[in-house]
Amino acid sequence: MIQPAKRLSGLTSAIFTEMNRRKREVQARGIEVIDLGIGSPDQPPSPLVMEALTRAVQNPDNYGYPTSEGSVHFRETTARWYRHRFGVELDPEHEVLSLMGSQDGLAHLAQAWINPGDVVLVPDPGYPIYFASVTLADGEVYPLPLREENGFLPDFSNIPAEIKNRAKLMILNYPNNPVAAIATDDFFAEVVAFATSNRIIVAHDLAYSELAFDDYRPPSFLETPGAKEIGVEFNSFSKSFNMAGCRIGYLVGNREVIKPLAVIKSNIDYGVFLAVQEAAVAAMQHDIEHPEENGNGALYQARRDVLLDGLKEIGWNIPKPKATMFVWARVPNGWTSETFAFTLLEKAGVVVIPGNAFGVQGEGYVRIALVKSIDVLEDVIMRIKESGILFT
Repeated sequence: MIQPAKRLSGLTSAIFTEMNRRKREVQARGIEVIDLGIGSPDQPPSPLVMEALTRAVQNPDNYGYPTSEGSVHFRETTARWYRHRFGVELDPEHEVLSLMGSQDGLAHLAQAWINPGDVVLVPDPGYPIYFASVTLADGEVYPLPLREENGFLPDFSNIPAEIKNRAKLMILNYPNNPVAAIATDDFFAEVVAFATSNRIIVAHDLAYSELAFDDYRPPSFLETPGAKEIGVEFNSFSKSFNMAGCRIGYLVGNREVIKPLAVIKSNIDYGVFLAVQEAAVAAMQHDIEHPEENGNGALYQARRDVLLDGLKEIGWNIPKPKATMFVWARVPNGWTSETFAFTLLEKAGVVVIPGNAFGVQGEGYVRIALVKSIDVLEDVIMRIKESGILFT
């Protein structure tokens, strides 16, 4: 029998597949399962965005092939939004590239830059596409441990000289999925210094820039002096504007880093449907004019508080994150990530993701997505309380 490419052996979704299988088994017993596993927004886009999409869909001019780099209107508006939100100046023609969601760009960036034997520094725990993108490019992953005692920030001083010499790309993500940590200005300055001295490209994933709490405003990595000399940044409309199904995002920053990815994209697709780009433009323009009306941060903060305050009352004390739609929770003593997640599903009918799905350093934690309404989260608290699982 003809075999698929060997590189596929380095890709795995085993834990996610196993959680889905166990979820179906529980549902087959007639139990209603509450799924807090996948970070898919449960809210629709604003009516303004849906109206813009409806108008654009009915425009016959939008049904030709779009350009792979994105429409001029989209790229210019993205540059305006970045100036408004972060004070970062971008050249729309050379420093903005549209994507079919940020995962699209993250999946292909390594192919644009990495040769066999090149090293990519990848956060562990980390979003699975970071690891997969390197595997698909036949590169070598060097995990950057994100540990609680270090604020879930990597320690560059522990990277061997041989790895630094071979490293070509570093992927970072703050606010972070899955650990929900944030980065400081001092840390980003350290990143710029480290990457510059070692000639490493930095790709920062800023997908959760607009999901922040307690008056915290996540910065752009590109705000850091010197960052645009060595770095690029991904962002998306999925979480910020509840447009996950539209599949639109972008890459901004250093034009020389963007250019090879633009070549890859021009060879594999024709870009994002123009109607979707117009909807994204409407979202950004409205946010520039009325930033106070983006209520996602307040929505997820309320959910965070209800869930974590309730879990604390039953003995599961979880630190409150300042951003993202996730909670990174240490499992009780005596449990592994998987056994705890499996037991929680069996006894409470609640799905969470074992931390080791995101890397070796995720062992001992689970990721909980705040993707259900407050009344459902209150039900989650009651189910866990009645499950018999001890947290003290």
